[in-house]
Amino acid sequence: MNRPFTLAMLCTLSAAGAAADLHAVVRNAKGEPVADAVVIATPQVAMPKPPRPKLEQVEQIDQEFVPRVKAVLVGSPVSFPNHDDVRHHVYSFSAAKRFDLPLYVGTPTKPVVFDTPGVVTIGCNIHDWMVGYIYVSESPYFATTAADGQAELAGLPAGRYSVRVWHPQLAGPEEATRRPLDLSGDAKLDWQLALKPEVRIRRAPAHGRRGPY
Repeated sequence: MNRPFTLAMLCTLSAAGAAADLHAVVRNAKGEPVADAVVIATPQVAMPKPPRPKLEQVEQIDQEFVPRVKAVLVGSPVSFPNHDDVRHHVYSFSAAKRFDLPLYVGTPTKPVVFDTPGVVTIGCNIHDWMVGYIYVSESPYFATTAADGQAELAGLPAGRYSVRVWHPQLAGPEEATRRPLDLSGDAKLDWQLALKPEVRIRRAPAHGRRGPY
C-alpha cells in the first residue's frame, strides 16, 4: 500500500486542524474487492507546499512490471530496474509522459521524472504482455488499494477534500467517482466501480524464449 505521508508535509496544509485517517474501500459491480485502485484526496483550500519528490521504483520481475499500478507525486523521479536475465525496452507514448529506455539490463543510469499529472501507461517493446501504469497525482494525499480493496490515507489534516478513484479498467470517467469530504475525524468512503474486462496479451511460453530477449 502506498503511504506517501509525513508529519512535516501534513502541517503545511493546516496548522490548526487535527489529523485524521481516511479509510477507503473499492469494490466492483459484484461487490468484490478491487486491487490496484488509486484513491486521491485533493484539499479544497490552497494546496500545501509539496514535499521534496523522492525516488520511486517500478521493477521488472519475471517479465512483469511490479507493481502493476504505481501512484507517485507529480515531479517524482522513477527508476525502472530490470531484475530479469533478459533485456527489456521500457517505453510510454502517454500524453502525461513520453519516454523510451532502449534495451537494457540492470538499472538505467538516470530515472525518469514524471512532471505532469495524469495516467502513464508503460510497456516493453520486446515483451508485449508487459503492461503497467503510473498514476501521477497533483495532490500529496493518495494511496493504492491492496488485494482486499482497501486503502488507508493516514494523518490528513482536518478540512474539506474532493476524493476520487482511478483504476486501469475503470469503465467511466475518473471525474464521475469524485466525492466531497468534510474531514473532522476518522472517516470511511466506499466506491462500487463499473470495470471493463481486462484484456491482456498472452505471455510467450517459457520454453519458446531464446536469446537475450
